[in-house]
Amino acid sequence: VIDGAVHSRIVSRAKPHRSKIQTTMIQVTPIPAFRDNYIWAIHDEKNAIVVDPGDAAPVFAFLRDRKLTLNSILITHHHNDHIGGNRELLAHYPVPVYGPAGEAIDTLTTRLTENDEITLAAFDLTFKVLDIPGHTAGHIAYVGNGMVFCGDTLFACGCGRLFEGTPAQMHSSLSKLAALAGETKVYCAHEYTLANIAFARAVEPGNDALLKREFVERDKRGRDIPTVPSTIALELDTNPFMRSHAPTVRQAANNRAGKTHSTPVEVLATIREWKNNF
Repeated sequence: VIDGAVHSRIVSRAKPHRSKIQTTMIQVTPIPAFRDNYIWAIHDEKNAIVVDPGDAAPVFAFLRDRKLTLNSILITHHHNDHIGGNRELLAHYPVPVYGPAGEAIDTLTTRLTENDEITLAAFDLTFKVLDIPGHTAGHIAYVGNGMVFCGDTLFACGCGRLFEGTPAQMHSSLSKLAALAGETKVYCAHEYTLANIAFARAVEPGNDALLKREFVERDKRGRDIPTVPSTIALELDTNPFMRSHAPTVRQAANNRAGKTHSTPVEVLATIREWKNNF
């Protein structure tokens, strides 16, 4: 724990030079913004990439405090709490801005859609793009190096509201994320975990993995430590929106709606509406 934040580390192996293999320690650090946003910074000792910088001020402070140079910006969707800092950052750092091809974001320099790949040369990291609509119509995720930056589609123990998409789209998007390796770290953009767990317990009160998770996450928040990143495996065990196929979640949806649901999409639609009013 550094500065009250959890740092994830990746070792990137550079090309051999004079018969030696050099290693660069890359960290992924949450930059708190607004009330509960996280702007993710991928960085080493010199450069940084930021994901969804809704506010420029905390990013400038992070770069200044660590003597880093901004290298590029990754955007998952168009909501202002994810793009609002772009213009101010670009005024000081004219860097590439990657983002969804299907959304109107005028600061993008490279528009991306499913199966596109980007290579961040400063870190020798490559990310593949997934289309994950539901929260917004053109939402994307960046997947690679054991990580997924998923914006507001998948949260720790939750999912985003369906502002522009349908339950079928959200189910499809969550299914894509569910197919990632279980150890994949999930970097979502908000600290919603305890509220999401409270709802998940209403859906699955007998889920032992969920009860254990609540204890762990409450302890983290009590020490002002972020509850994210999560992992895909943990979400599959505890997140009701990733478990719309599970008999216990289906039964809870049936009880809530007073009818029998025949598909996971119907289950997801019911529990998402339930969560909206929880």
